[in-house]
Amino acid sequence: MTLTDRDWLRRFAAELGVREPTEDEIQSLLALAGTAAHASERTAAPLTCWLVGVAGTDPAEGRATAERLAAELDH
Repeated sequence: MTLTDRDWLRRFAAELGVREPTEDEIQSLLALAGTAAHASERTAAPLTCWLVGVAGTDPAEGRATAERLAAELDH
């Protein structure tokens, strides 16, 4: 059986005993992952999202931080 991404997130969150991400959080995390993947190696994307989670940072704030860092590194 193949689950949709939202079904997977709902079930995985339940297994971890945490709430599932909101739609806004999902969009911010996907954008964060995209920024990390384009600014460095692709493998940085999931690990950057993990760092945001470990830091307890709001995904939108993490995205802004990643975009700021990527812009600094691009110059």
